[in-house]
Formats: sequence, C-alpha cells, structure tokens
Amino acid sequence: MAAGPDLERFRLVLQSERDRLLHAAQAVHHEGSLIEETGDLAIGSGDHLADSATETYLRELDEGLEENAERLLTEIEDALGRIADGTYGTCAACGRPIDAERLEAVPYATLCVDDKRAQERG
Repeated sequence: MAAGPDLERFRLVLQSERDRLLHAAQAVHHEGSLIEETGDLAIGSGDHLADSATETYLRELDEGLEENAERLLTEIEDALGRIADGTYGTCAACGRPIDAERLEAVPYATLCVDDKRAQERG
C-alpha cells in the first residue's frame, strides 16, 4: 500500500499559505468608503475625473482580490480540518487517494485530477 501524504509538511504549507493570504487580504482591505479615502478626488470634479476612475478601478480590483483571498482562506481552513479529522488527501467524490503531485500543486484540493476534470467539464 502506498504511503499517504506527509500530513505535517502539508499542515505547515497550508498554515504558511493561510498567513500569507491573511496578510494580503489586510493589505487590500479598505475600511472607509472611496469618498472618505480620497476626499474630493472621488467626487469627480473636472480635473480629477480620470483620477476618480482610476481610484474606483483600483478599489474594485482590491475588493476582487480580497474576495479571492477569503475564498482561498476558507479552502485552507477546510483542508486543515481534513488533516485533523484524518480525511486529508482523499477525494471527496470517489474516495480514492489524491495524487501527491496534485496535493503539491493545490494543497487544499478536495478532488482527484479525474474528478476535478469531470467537474470542470460540467
């Protein structure tokens, strides 16, 4: 029987990725509104219309990055839970072990390559 994944190593990888994402999410998080952060720049007064558009675009980009980080953080927390409960590295669809190469690439993977491909095809 093949050995399972190195759980302690994957736990450390996942924890490190969680810390990185938490830091990244904090870096792009905005507490105040666009007007509060940019003052009259956000109002769009004549000379600042392009600046206002740029600030709006950057805010939307940051919000998208923050949402992506939150989604990945949830997946990482779930993976850490699977390590704790002994189900890490097992495909949620077919119950077979997930290949080590897949876990190396996506340490929070829940599906083996075959089932992930099937899911993406719909």
